[in-house]
Amino acid sequence: MVFDLRRFDVYRKIPKDLTQPTLAGALVSIFSALFILFLLLSEFKTFIVPDVVSELYVDNPGEIERLQVRLNISLPRLSCQVVGLDIQDDMGRHEVGYVGNTQKIPINNNKGCHFQTEFSINKVPGNFHVSTHAAGAAQPTTPDFAHIIHEVAFGDDITNKSVNGAFNPLAGRDISKAKPEMSHDYYMKVVPTVYEDLWGEQKLSYQYTYAYKEYTSYGHGHRVLPAIWFRYDISPITVKYHEKRAILHFYNHCVCHRRRYIHSSRYH
Repeated sequence: MVFDLRRFDVYRKIPKDLTQPTLAGALVSIFSALFILFLLLSEFKTFIVPDVVSELYVDNPGEIERLQVRLNISLPRLSCQVVGLDIQDDMGRHEVGYVGNTQKIPINNNKGCHFQTEFSINKVPGNFHVSTHAAGAAQPTTPDFAHIIHEVAFGDDITNKSVNGAFNPLAGRDISKAKPEMSHDYYMKVVPTVYEDLWGEQKLSYQYTYAYKEYTSYGHGHRVLPAIWFRYDISPITVKYHEKRAILHFYNHCVCHRRRYIHSSRYH
């Protein structure tokens, strides 16, 4: 007589003719499958989407001594013929009527101007300002610098990254109802910001905060021509964001706590 090992099977199958499907069982099965799928997708997303970790340090990131600036502004009551950009800094640079990488698009039936430009500045305190100083003979008597800012940004564009930083906080600022004789000052504190992805590729951008004031300027007994001033100072503190896989971040966190525990145990 042959001994049958199947006698030890504790997970015996029930014959199909002894089972009966029910509505409650079907609902439980569907709910369970959906719940398992939800957990699977959630864990997969957690693994795929990296965590962004930030840190602060004192440094001058990058080997370049200049940084790029993007300026995009609309002046609804000032003609493109007289609009220009001037650049000054503490290293002695004084450039009036910058024209490189500049676009001027007439708006409001040629009464206004959409002014857009890209340029570089030294990494020292300074300013750039939209003015009519280079207009020459076409200089208007009362230039109106009411404006709407679309972009004032520094360095590489990382706004599409998963970082909620102040890379373009002036976007959308509407000063279009200002009085014609007013000058406008924006004081900006610029903070270098490094973003490093999972593959070690870095982008160097700059966040900034700003303070604003408007005023009428006088000098030598008469009113000075108004302008829109962007005065900047670069912080020595650098912010760095770098991507990490969630599982690696958890591992490093555990290792760090384990090292602290071992170190503490040696002295107790």
